[in-house]
Amino acid sequence: MPPIIRFVRPADFPQWRGLWEGYNRFYGRSGETALSDEITRTTWSRFFDAYEPMHALVAEHDDALVGLAHYLFHRSTISLTPNCYLQDLFAKEGARGKGIGRRLIEAVYEQARTNGIARVYWQTHETNTTAMRLYDKVAQRSGFVVYRKSV
Repeated sequence: MPPIIRFVRPADFPQWRGLWEGYNRFYGRSGETALSDEITRTTWSRFFDAYEPMHALVAEHDDALVGLAHYLFHRSTISLTPNCYLQDLFAKEGARGKGIGRRLIEAVYEQARTNGIARVYWQTHETNTTAMRLYDKVAQRSGFVVYRKSV
């Protein structure tokens, strides 16, 4: 049976948190650089706040969460309709390579279409070559380079 893709539920917090921590470890946010509990709990609460543009989908298989996708809708200066930013995408190590990432991306595409949004975009680290093989199949590279500075 393929995993079920669904919206996150309040009772999912313990399993979601495990996925969230795995996602953050993957990107080097652990130990001294780990996100604070306040950030984790605030992020979680945003998924259930009707005034927040942030949403969460999970992949569930055999009563266990095996993947997550967090996305948000936002306005743009170059479009009359909002855009959808797929901020976080993660599958547990043992669940990778089984189509979970693709199914989560497709579910985000469907949520965008349902909400009248024509563009979904995301970014990944340049070393994430395994994920990029999937991304190259389900989207087009924009060619943009991301710059950032903490202020």
